[in-house]
Amino acid sequence: MRKVADILERKGASAVAVAPDTKVLEALNIMAEKNIGSVLVMDGGEYLGIITERDYSRKIVLRDKSSVDTMVSEIMTTNLPAVSPKDTVEHCMLLMSDKNIRYLPVFDGNRLAGIVSMSDVVKETILQQKETISHLENYIHSGL
Repeated sequence: MRKVADILERKGASAVAVAPDTKVLEALNIMAEKNIGSVLVMDGGEYLGIITERDYSRKIVLRDKSSVDTMVSEIMTTNLPAVSPKDTVEHCMLLMSDKNIRYLPVFDGNRLAGIVSMSDVVKETILQQKETISHLENYIHSGL
C-alpha cells in the first residue's frame, strides 16, 4: 500500500512558500511562473496556511477585492487537515473527497514535510495500478 512518503520521494519534499505579508498578486505570479496551483504561507519556518487558486477566485474575485492590495494572510486557508508521511494514499484520497479539498499539508511530527495535491494522489494511484498490471502480466507470462 502506497504512503504519503512515496509521493514526497517521487516529487520532492520542497514546496513553494511565501510570507504572510506577501500581496496576493505576487503569490499568483509565483504560481504562474512555477505552474502550480498553490503556495504555502510560512512565517520563518512556521506553517501558517496555504493560498490556492480557489482562494483567489472565491475570496478576491467574487468579493471584488484587489489582489494588489490584499495580503495572502487575509485569504489563506488555515484549517486543512494534515497528514503524515506514514499515511496511505487512500487515506489522502478519502480526506480530499470528504472535505472537497485539493491539498493536504504533510507533517512529520511538528515539522512541515511537504504538500500533497489531488494530482499527486491520482498520479500515485495510477502508478500503483500500472505496477499491479505489470506484475500480473509477468505472472501470467511466466506460467506459459
